[in-house]
Amino acid sequence: MPDPQNAPKAAAQDRPSRPPLLTVLIVILALETLLVIALACWLVYELLTQKPESYPSAVAIVVLVLLTAAWLIATLVGILRKRSWARASALTIQILQLAVAVGCFQGFYARPDVGWALLVPAVVAGILAVSPAVVRATARNTEQHE
Repeated sequence: MPDPQNAPKAAAQDRPSRPPLLTVLIVILALETLLVIALACWLVYELLTQKPESYPSAVAIVVLVLLTAAWLIATLVGILRKRSWARASALTIQILQLAVAVGCFQGFYARPDVGWALLVPAVVAGILAVSPAVVRATARNTEQHE
C-alpha cells in the first residue's frame, strides 16, 4: 500500500525537471514580453494624451505592438508548458528582433545602445531555442502531454 506522506515526493520525481537552458530561455522571453507590454501601455497612453502627426499610423503602430505582445505571451505560455511549437515561435521572434536590432545601428536616427540591447538577447535566445537540451525538453511526447 503506498504511503500517502510520500505521494508528493513520488509525484515530483515523476515530473520531468526543467533544464537550466530552458529556464534561461524562459527568463529572456518573460523579460521581452514584459518590455513589449510596457511599450504597448506607453504607446496607448501617448495616443490618448498626445496629438500624433498621423492618427492612422499611430493606431497601426499600437495595434502591431499589441499583436506582438499577444504573440509573446502565447509563446511564453507555450515554452512554460514545454510545447514543441513554441520553439519555432521563439526563434521567429528572435530573428525579427535581430532585424530590428540591425536597423538600430543604421540610418540618421541610429541608436547603437538600443541595437545592442535588442541584439544580445535575440542571439542568446535564438541559440537556446535550438539547443539540444531545450529541444529534448520540449520534444513531442504523447505520454507527457496527455
